[in-house]
Amino acid sequence: MIEDRPISRHTREVEFEREDLAPQPIFIFLIALALGCVLVYFILKGMYSYLDAYENRQQPPPGPLVEQPRSDTRTVVPGDITRFPQPRLESDERLEINDFRLQEENKLHSYGWVNQQAGVVRIPIDRAMQLLAQRGLPTRPQAGVVPASDVNTAREAAQRADTSRQPEKQK
Repeated sequence: MIEDRPISRHTREVEFEREDLAPQPIFIFLIALALGCVLVYFILKGMYSYLDAYENRQQPPPGPLVEQPRSDTRTVVPGDITRFPQPRLESDERLEINDFRLQEENKLHSYGWVNQQAGVVRIPIDRAMQLLAQRGLPTRPQAGVVPASDVNTAREAAQRADTSRQPEKQK
């Protein structure tokens, strides 16, 4: 049902909504949040400093034969490198990888012993590829197949060439 209301001839001026949030409380909140973060940082820093000092006080004194550690254990002097177990961290990655690649290239392109007692040698890769192209890959016979031999090859050739048992063709 439609109500009959009198239409007002007086209209209000168009304005923005007064119930919006003003910028001042937002800035106050952000400043308070930043101050709270700084306060928490200093509280945690003080707490950890206290706990570290407490832990150091509770440590028993080291024995007289114990080597005193350096104050800064993050720096490594050259004499300490040999004391670290293998594998060690690389000190110069580019130089070490280049040396490694050079050694691998030398192995690929030179002759040498792999196992001298067993008589196993290494040959250059180019020569190995030539030999492989000439000789082919080694294969093993399949199960149930007679391996090829001179005798079997000659016998098969003779059977194919034998025409005495075949009926004569009619012309």
